[in-house]
Amino acid sequence: MTSSMTAFGRAQRSFDDRIITAEIRSVNNRYLDCTAKLPRAYGFLEEKIKPYIQSRGISRGKVDVFVSVDMTSSSGALVTLDEAYAESYIEALKQLRDKFGLHDDMSLMRVASNRDLFIVQKPDDDEEKDWEQLRSALDGALDVFMAARAAEGENLKNDILKKRDRLRGMKDEIAARSEKNIREYRTRLETRLRAAIADLELKFDDARILTECAIFADRVAIDEELVRLESHFKAMDGIFAAKEPCGRKLDFLVQEMNREINTIGSKSGDADIASIVVEMKNELEKIREQIQNLE
Repeated sequence: MTSSMTAFGRAQRSFDDRIITAEIRSVNNRYLDCTAKLPRAYGFLEEKIKPYIQSRGISRGKVDVFVSVDMTSSSGALVTLDEAYAESYIEALKQLRDKFGLHDDMSLMRVASNRDLFIVQKPDDDEEKDWEQLRSALDGALDVFMAARAAEGENLKNDILKKRDRLRGMKDEIAARSEKNIREYRTRLETRLRAAIADLELKFDDARILTECAIFADRVAIDEELVRLESHFKAMDGIFAAKEPCGRKLDFLVQEMNREINTIGSKSGDADIASIVVEMKNELEKIREQIQNLE
């Protein structure tokens, strides 16, 4: 499953006496960090939101949920003033005015626009109904939110796979150059070894010389690294095809790719291969950055 951690969703639901609007937005985060901002009268429902978000399949991201409720008719609720909060709030406004020399335009309606000034007491038997109504709006926002995550996730997957294919092409180019370089390396090594033996007037049989050359050539061979790198490329398809979130697995896989590419660079003494390795590391870093956006 490929989902982006960056998305937005909004929905509104109308009921007999109220209109509930839910908004959900998220950005990248290592774990799931869900916060909800609700009207004070609905604060008792806050603890229900994160488990419900998780039940819809969201496991990572900094997720912010905003809920607003507009009453369209009387619901039998009792509205009272939170006098202590109101006094503190108005005093803070006066301090803001005096400290920064702001124009004093405080009025009843301006101050009353802060809904936290009021305490809404609803009948106890309305709590389940409130949750059902809020969840309806939340579901609508989640549908839009999840669709946006999936669409962006698909775009990210396609981009990552294109970059992966470019890496594969560079890997194949290295493989072709490496085979030629190993042959040349063995030839040069044998020539120098025979010359050194002749200068020192030592006796060595040809089989021993060839064996030593093969051993040293194997030390600079990168066949195993290239094979493991190709297996990592193939593993990426399997991770994308799985149903669970793929971000963390891909992050680990990219670390393994980086390890193989670094080893190729350190074992090969060829300047052209070293140049390709630099390009591969640059392309791999682009993949790593994209993966950070995936759940």
